[in-house]
Amino acid sequence: MSRLSSRHLLGIKDLTSEDLQLILETAANFKEVINRPIKKVPSLRDITIANVFFENSTRTKLSFELAEKRLSADVVNFSSSNSSVKKGESLVDTVNNILSMKVDMVVMRHSSPGAPHFLSRNVKANIINAGDGTHEHPTQALLDSFSIQEKLGDVAGKKVAIIGDILHSRVALSNIFCLQKLGAEVMVCGPITLLPKHIASLGVKVELDVKKALQWCDVANVLRIQLERQQIKYFPSMREYSLYYGIDKAMLDELDKEIVIMHPGPINRGVELNSDVADSEQSIILHQVENGVAVRMAVLYLLAGAN
Repeated sequence: MSRLSSRHLLGIKDLTSEDLQLILETAANFKEVINRPIKKVPSLRDITIANVFFENSTRTKLSFELAEKRLSADVVNFSSSNSSVKKGESLVDTVNNILSMKVDMVVMRHSSPGAPHFLSRNVKANIINAGDGTHEHPTQALLDSFSIQEKLGDVAGKKVAIIGDILHSRVALSNIFCLQKLGAEVMVCGPITLLPKHIASLGVKVELDVKKALQWCDVANVLRIQLERQQIKYFPSMREYSLYYGIDKAMLDELDKEIVIMHPGPINRGVELNSDVADSEQSIILHQVENGVAVRMAVLYLLAGAN
């Protein structure tokens, strides 16, 4: 198999396990490319890509832009904060105006779940979901799985605990789908107020005690508290959350094995992770950032060939 089953990347849920393996294999090739002295390849020389971000982003936007430039694509950046969206222009009109300038692919982040799916049904370009509200963030899940594979040799058979604000996290849902399709066991852990009501129906284990979750897992993927998405208080204070769910080096030293620590960023140091964990030898957080470029290069390359 050398082509994806879809011409869009809207979510991990829509991909087959063969699609995931193809993306990870292609990413491994591009990882080699970005570590060469000359990091550029002419693969997308005739392709124009628009990065359309309706929400703030640092890592994802930079990572996509760098991936596009490494592939020699022409890049257009769009930010809703200084656009006609402020004047009442609709999402479809905004994107169609961009596409009328002969743009081939759209990378989009939006606060509304399902926005990329809606767009894919209404415009002709390839759509890549860079995060839609609390729904999915497929390229983050792909780079997380790629990082686990790189560190531990394989994803299949590994135990991965996703710890933190599961309720508001698009990273959590995409990771659950991706890890399960690649053969991993998944556990979610957090305060019961931050766990979706029917999360167990996705086939994941549910744990409220962070120490038990750490003892169970091979990999802990720790999520931040997404205060910007919370309309009500889900726990008394950040200090209390840190006291019960914050991870420090002493907790890791108590375990009878060494586990891998991951975080999609940005880290709230002293809340979900102490610096002695985030900067430890067990942490692969910066490797995740590096791998993000290779994985996004793979996605762009494969979707460009899907037309």
